[in-house]
Amino acid sequence: MRKEWQRQGEDGETVVRTCAWSPPGCHPVGCGLLLHVKDGKLVKVEGDPEHPITRGALCPRCLALKDYVYHPDRITHPMKRDPKDRGKDAWERITWEEAYDLICSKVNEVKEEYGPEAIMVFGGTGRIASTYYPMIALNVFGTPNACYAQSGMACYYPRVTEMAYVVGSGYPEIDYASRYPDRYDHPGWEPPKYILVWGKEPLKSNPDGLWGHSVVDLMKLGSKVICVDPRVTWLGSRADMVLQLRPGTDAALAMAMVNVVIQEDLYDHDFVDRWVYGFDEFAARVAEMTPEKAEEITWVPAESIREAARKFATGKHSALAWGLALDQNVNGPQAAMALIALLCITDNLDVPGGCVLSGVSTTDSQKNRYREGINLMTPELWEKRIGAKEYPGICDIDNHNQPDVVLDVLESGKPYQIHMGYFNSTNIVDGAIAAQPQRWTAALKKLDFMVCSDTFMNPTAMALADVFLPLSTFAEYNGFVLPHYGLNDLFYATINKAISVGECKSDIEILVDLGKRLQPEYWSQFADDVDFLEKLKLPDGFTFAELREQGVIQPEVTYRKYEKGMMRADGQPGFNTRTGRIELYCLGYAAHGDDPLPYYMEPPYSPVSTPELAEEYPLVLTSGARTFVSFHSEHRQIASLRAMHPDPLLDVHPETADELGIRNGDWVWIETPWGKCTQKAHVTKTTLPGVVHAEHAWWFPEQEAEEPHLYGHGMSNINTVMPHHVIGKLGICNTFKSQICKVYRNDEKN
Repeated sequence: MRKEWQRQGEDGETVVRTCAWSPPGCHPVGCGLLLHVKDGKLVKVEGDPEHPITRGALCPRCLALKDYVYHPDRITHPMKRDPKDRGKDAWERITWEEAYDLICSKVNEVKEEYGPEAIMVFGGTGRIASTYYPMIALNVFGTPNACYAQSGMACYYPRVTEMAYVVGSGYPEIDYASRYPDRYDHPGWEPPKYILVWGKEPLKSNPDGLWGHSVVDLMKLGSKVICVDPRVTWLGSRADMVLQLRPGTDAALAMAMVNVVIQEDLYDHDFVDRWVYGFDEFAARVAEMTPEKAEEITWVPAESIREAARKFATGKHSALAWGLALDQNVNGPQAAMALIALLCITDNLDVPGGCVLSGVSTTDSQKNRYREGINLMTPELWEKRIGAKEYPGICDIDNHNQPDVVLDVLESGKPYQIHMGYFNSTNIVDGAIAAQPQRWTAALKKLDFMVCSDTFMNPTAMALADVFLPLSTFAEYNGFVLPHYGLNDLFYATINKAISVGECKSDIEILVDLGKRLQPEYWSQFADDVDFLEKLKLPDGFTFAELREQGVIQPEVTYRKYEKGMMRADGQPGFNTRTGRIELYCLGYAAHGDDPLPYYMEPPYSPVSTPELAEEYPLVLTSGARTFVSFHSEHRQIASLRAMHPDPLLDVHPETADELGIRNGDWVWIETPWGKCTQKAHVTKTTLPGVVHAEHAWWFPEQEAEEPHLYGHGMSNINTVMPHHVIGKLGICNTFKSQICKVYRNDEKN
């Protein structure tokens, strides 16, 4: 792409080309920015027109970067407080050396008295920290315990796990010409005929590796959209079809669509014969889910199911964009298998205009990151990983703990107690990701010592931390962006340091600093953060210097890699599964106690499965849709962004609102069997009658910091009313997208 990552601008400015990741948070799509710096200060932010993917476009969060970087409440130096003062604003400023001394002495003390397994490292979602917090656990502290604290690991991990078992590959992404320097003008590329957007809002979330606004580009080039969502989103309002299903019934709808494709002989027989295992058994199973049966379950008309299936199957080529709705649904693995089948048997996998995959050399890079850390510990210690015995199906793929088991262990102290916690960019107390955050908070308070690293004080740090480490924003560090965390080589991008703020350090700098103190025999090979990046090879063997020189690297494109031996480590044609084929009869599922074929299971709490409870809680609750101005619990204190979306909103249909005596703008209680919280009613026809949608991750930085208030963290957070440990058989997925509730006016708030 380009050869210059910084240049002299006008009036003594330096202009630094960089790409965004986090903090402040976003998914790893690597939007291109030009950061204008004068006298060491960031003075202007604009989009980089030379970035081949985003081409100068930026979202409000990036445009507000300067407000975030220099916000008066930002923490820019290390702090500590006495453990007896947890919950109080009793912080004392310290140096980095003091912070490191304190952390390392506690690590060694815990390891000597209780063993390394008594340390737990928690990481957040989407942020660049999700790349490094397992390394803090494995390579620095020497503990096998690295936890993403969302029930069922229900954000992205399930889809990755399902792809690993069914296809043996990384993540499938829309072919939006990201690998071509000439993008949409490349003669070997074609736009998708249809894009099936299932439980996803790509324009707001820019998820994982998909630049969301590329969907709009594709629509301008002729692509048509089919949306599957209980809500009519902005994209849905411009779609060819919208299938508004009852939340949690995705598996029934997906099975019915595949059934139509098979029954009407719309599938690719050659692909099935050569590359699919268990097709006959799969076809017999989905034959049980007719469109008429699916209509009863999902509320989607049978003829709409048929029409959508026919369009997707006969549109060559078409693509799938599947989202969080599949993860936050205990029937998610079965829905995912049906959607994978829909994609592959219609010949839309790894083809121009379909969904593209990466070869085995790329997807192995994710595993290589952790392998050295695992090798630093004994097999006996690795076996002590919490949740691995109960749920090996997820823990053995992602090298993480199963979070529901972690909470149970924290509360019970069995099979062993956790004594130290390290929170790497994760806001558990606020419930940005965790179900029942009040239980997590009470359980974590029992730990002897806790450290938080973040950019702002938040409910988690105020309630729990004994040491606070101030993190850099992406404007202040060197790094790189790997779309899909290395599981799809759509492109690679560089993050270039432009400024320094206070004493803030990056995740990588902290990783190297602590590593040299605690595991010097391993970490002495790295001089600093840039040296670490140089030696941590990128997929396809690129170095950080090569990436920085070019800014964005777009790997060479090869379609149908499975035909060329690029999907398997042995170089043979096929897929990296037990059978060498796409397993629609999934041996991996069966090995871990689940049905090898897809099936529909009613959500655990619904008007159908729990009719007695539904008499008291008659509404179907879904949650978690993104907004343009925040990333989970981040950005709430940025005035320009908060002004655009000041309050947490509950979407409710006018008919439902009339029945409840609720008007637009009323504050209401949302109550489930596990508790209640309050949000402001947003009366809109875009939501199905009888269904409500709540926003997630709300806290209020303007409110009182100290306990019991903790910035009003429990007032409006929908995760406080979600159940713990209601997950799928593989240990993945949860019920955040399909719950029951009642809604009534909050007269006190009004």
